[in-house]
Amino acid sequence: MNTSNHDSLSGKRIAILMTDGVEQVEYEQPRAYLEQHGAQVTLMSPKAKGDKVQGFEHLTASHEFTVELDVKDAQPGDYDALVLPGGVANPDALRLSEPSIGFIRDFGASGKPIAAICHGPWTLIDAGLVDGRKMTSWPSLKGDLRNAGAAWEDAEVVVDKGLVTSRKPDDIPAFNRALQQQLLAA
Repeated sequence: MNTSNHDSLSGKRIAILMTDGVEQVEYEQPRAYLEQHGAQVTLMSPKAKGDKVQGFEHLTASHEFTVELDVKDAQPGDYDALVLPGGVANPDALRLSEPSIGFIRDFGASGKPIAAICHGPWTLIDAGLVDGRKMTSWPSLKGDLRNAGAAWEDAEVVVDKGLVTSRKPDDIPAFNRALQQQLLAA
């Protein structure tokens, strides 16, 4: 893809935090989009560098992805944005990983863009980053997000002060564009 200078993400470093059970398309498509626009993307996980993360297409195991950085070795200051893909099992497992929640919490304190799709926003609750924020997610998270203080909306993409959220794989094009806009504005 040929990108013009006005939409180039050259020099931007993006962390994607995920583990087993990730909804494959919610990892693959944002990563490809970011890389096509010149960003450097790192797959981090609470697993060791070189280990595999099992992706899923809904409830069916699919591709595996190689961990590029253990989240316990990651520094939020090294990245310009954080992407949190969904899938049910992935964010559920991340919520039990203190290094993962600590990274998300510290990244959130930086004020840099965070983009979470589908079930990905679940981790933001544990990181204390949803109170007072406008958000969307997969519909089953609506009650959890509202109980944590978020103003939940049923929309393709919701952007609130650098926080980009979307509901499902069909929303990925809007999700990608909104994250790109946040990175260009940062």
